[in-house]
Amino acid sequence: MVGFRPADVPPSAAVKFVGAGTAACIADLLTFPLDTAKVRLQIQGESSSSAAKGKQSAVKYRGVFGTITTMVRTEGPRSLYSGLVAGLQRQMSFASVRIGLYDSVKQFYTKGSDRTAPNIARNAIVNCTELVTYDFIKDTLVKSTPLTDNLPCHFISAFGAGLCTTVIASPVDVVKTRYMNAALGQYGSVLNCAAAMMTKEGPLAFYKGFMPSFLRLGSWNVVMFVTYEQLKRAMMAANHNCTNML
Repeated sequence: MVGFRPADVPPSAAVKFVGAGTAACIADLLTFPLDTAKVRLQIQGESSSSAAKGKQSAVKYRGVFGTITTMVRTEGPRSLYSGLVAGLQRQMSFASVRIGLYDSVKQFYTKGSDRTAPNIARNAIVNCTELVTYDFIKDTLVKSTPLTDNLPCHFISAFGAGLCTTVIASPVDVVKTRYMNAALGQYGSVLNCAAAMMTKEGPLAFYKGFMPSFLRLGSWNVVMFVTYEQLKRAMMAANHNCTNML
């Protein structure tokens, strides 16, 4: 079996919290340039007419790696990691909770209840799709294929979760990025921004930057979930060994 073996005893809440936060930070470190390139591609072509007067047209980015190359050439390598510290702080505080608590929340809702219909806020779309899809794919692979709960299974599950999440969340992500980076007063609301995109650019505008989004989210999920699963088992094994030595 590849990697650490599954522990007989379920991991504690502390193990889940620390493992999830650490895994999310590692994933962010490796995929942050892809996220930066995704944002640049999503807002490309978005300009205010008043701000554009008398200035040269914005730099045109082409493709994920073309965007990264252009940024390194024109702004330096550090531009790819602009905002990294804030991103790591967010992952350590946010991912540790949302991923560390997932198993507990899942057990709470599945005990004695077959269906739940909570109202999910916009910011929960990625989290819900990501976690539930990963869990569903992993369970399906373990039950219906020769794969066991090991590294290859985790890799495939995380990759599938990244793809599904990108398809579902891309429209919301693009509108959010456009709205947050628009000039003051350019859009009256988020819905106005979405309507303007549909009218001026068509429905494909909502999937602008899909490939960099998928590369970032897919690779982030693979690194995060694989690391998280292995960290959980490593910490559980270390805890077990320490207990036996006492």
